[in-house]
Amino acid sequence: MASEDYFQLFGLPSQFALDSDALDATWRRLAAQVHPDRYATAGAAERRVAMQWASTINDAYRILKSPIDRARYLCERAGCDLQTENNTRMDGEFLMRQMEWREQLDEARQAAGTAQVEALAHDIHASRRDIESAVADLIDEQHDYQTAAAKVREWMFIEKLLDETQSLRNELRDRRH
Repeated sequence: MASEDYFQLFGLPSQFALDSDALDATWRRLAAQVHPDRYATAGAAERRVAMQWASTINDAYRILKSPIDRARYLCERAGCDLQTENNTRMDGEFLMRQMEWREQLDEARQAAGTAQVEALAHDIHASRRDIESAVADLIDEQHDYQTAAAKVREWMFIEKLLDETQSLRNELRDRRH
């Protein structure tokens, strides 16, 4: 089951663009087929297989539902190891932008500036939309998984920075109350 093609499992084309309604409907159907209640009176081996399939279906759904996880999955299936643990190489322009965002986040934290945080979050969200669009084109149109993998690493940084921005928003909100 570990080598299962998640797109094939859900009857979807192996591409970044995805019909989320079809994904959701197929997940509900598949999950119902292997639901533990259906196997309550089955033997131990049959219950174990159903549970393994349920786990595979849920993992597949989680990965395909998330655009960044789906992009990563497609790149890895195409043979591109994202090397997220040890590959920190990124485009020079992106590195400069990353440093600017970090500085802006630090300044907003020091100034307790809600407006600064909101402006920064808006800017980062726009960059995330741009990267998602670029990754979609690289995977579905150009089939350039190597470049897409590099963009996914950038996207992962953006997600981390958005999480930090949201944490600062919460922190500033809590200070006001």
